[in-house]
Amino acid sequence: MATYTLAPVNLSDAEDLSRNNISAFWQNPNWVLAWKYSTLEKQIDITTKRYPRRLISDHATARHQKAIDPQTGRLVGYARWVLPDSYATTADGEPTWPEALGPVVSPEEAEEIKRIAEATPLNANNETDPLDNNVTKMKNEVLEGKTFFVLEYLAVHPDNQGKGIATLLVQSGMKEAEKLGLDIFVLAFQHGWGVYGRLGFSVERELIQDDSMYGGDGHYGVRCMIYKQLPKTEVQLDQQKS
Repeated sequence: MATYTLAPVNLSDAEDLSRNNISAFWQNPNWVLAWKYSTLEKQIDITTKRYPRRLISDHATARHQKAIDPQTGRLVGYARWVLPDSYATTADGEPTWPEALGPVVSPEEAEEIKRIAEATPLNANNETDPLDNNVTKMKNEVLEGKTFFVLEYLAVHPDNQGKGIATLLVQSGMKEAEKLGLDIFVLAFQHGWGVYGRLGFSVERELIQDDSMYGGDGHYGVRCMIYKQLPKTEVQLDQQKS
């Protein structure tokens, strides 16, 4: 099995990220319903123009990593994490997990990036919004009053799935969460349930909805999954202090 490396993302990754991410989620029958009047290639093109804005947004709390095949240099996976505001910097005022920070641009570059994104409509179909609203309600209920390190996005291109890339990306964030003492939350679609389960995530809530009236397969499943940090022993605490 190939050994993959992790690296921060750059604005020049926009097209590769779009192809990786949209291709991965295109496998989700319900997700595709949101783009029923579009095509995979069209959505990749649209997302490429909009992705730079995502990469520079929420710079203080967002963290991004890409997985790379060192033999080809190609991007093969991506993860985006969100830190709680109170954990975004260290006690010294330095950014937490600095090697996963998003790209930094000038104010002029940021304005141009935002202009292009706003001029590029998503072309989304809103028919399935009632289903998504139910998912959002469930998610908000789980998150309410709690502090999590959130795995906001995880995608591996279909051609590269089953190679341990998703596991590598998730484990990278899990290491940071352990350092911070934070539990992890992820809103997981069915393709990710196995990965998260194997890594020790538990199911907090599950919602299965019938999407057949919108053209789906009738089984739209989403889980709120949580990875809980184990309480540290006195020995572990002493080791951290030393």
